[in-house]
Amino acid sequence: MLEAPHFSPAGNRRDAAFALPDEYFDGEVNQPVLHQAVKTFLNNQRQGTASTKTRSFVSGGNQKPWKQKGTGRARQGSIRAPHWRGGGIVFGPHPRDYRSDIPRKVRQLARRSALNARASEGSMFVVEQLQFDAPKTARLVELLHRLGVAERKVLLLTNGNNGNVFLSGRNIADLRIMNYQEASAYDVLWAEVVVAEQGAITGEVPQVSEDASSLDTRQPRAKREPASGKLKKKAARAAKAEAEAAPVAKKKAAKAKVKAKAPAKKAKAKAAGKTAAKKPAAKKAPKKKGGK
Repeated sequence: MLEAPHFSPAGNRRDAAFALPDEYFDGEVNQPVLHQAVKTFLNNQRQGTASTKTRSFVSGGNQKPWKQKGTGRARQGSIRAPHWRGGGIVFGPHPRDYRSDIPRKVRQLARRSALNARASEGSMFVVEQLQFDAPKTARLVELLHRLGVAERKVLLLTNGNNGNVFLSGRNIADLRIMNYQEASAYDVLWAEVVVAEQGAITGEVPQVSEDASSLDTRQPRAKREPASGKLKKKAARAAKAEAEAAPVAKKKAAKAKVKAKAPAKKAKAKAAGKTAAKKPAAKKAPKKKGGK
């Protein structure tokens, strides 16, 4: 019977180890099947877009570089032949499909062998339940530190789709989170440590008495100021702005008065000039005839 270290939701280790189910964890590791499963998985990841040009696709080389005889050089028919620099490629890669498949039972056997390999090495941990009411990366990092696997490649297997756990760990390096049913043999072999929820292995959600809130080590946020305090600050800023703007307003008003008086003075001066021009000039008395 294989056993795994058992931990509470807060990361505290239980006194008794968790007994893995015998019907799945029988301790047998089939190496040839594992090799076949990993090779198939990696083949299916290839895009198959590598491409090279043969001599028929390389531009140029439509005529002989020199005549057949009389030059003393070796005869050549094209400068795009494979033995020329810049010529075509012989037996180069071309776009193709690398996809391969294995039988469903062989794939299941490979997955079971991978889990048995990690369990027999002591690299499989069982957590009662992952309690995350909201995405919190700090809590998940603290849990990994308490398990002692923070510096290793970890595969975290959840009981069903747990969005909060996934969002909490997607920004952590060397950590993969997925549903227990979706993990492949390659995913298990990629990880150095496998951490699984108890409900994912047994199919039953355990009754948890310990709360995982102790994992949250962050300082609480400062309380927001009441609305009255914000209004006071806003009123003080407005009063300061008015006080700064008062001298500027006075200067502008004085300039406006001066500008308003200037047209009136000009009008008075014009009116005075017109009245002076309208007065007739005084007539000179005529001189008497024969007068001295």
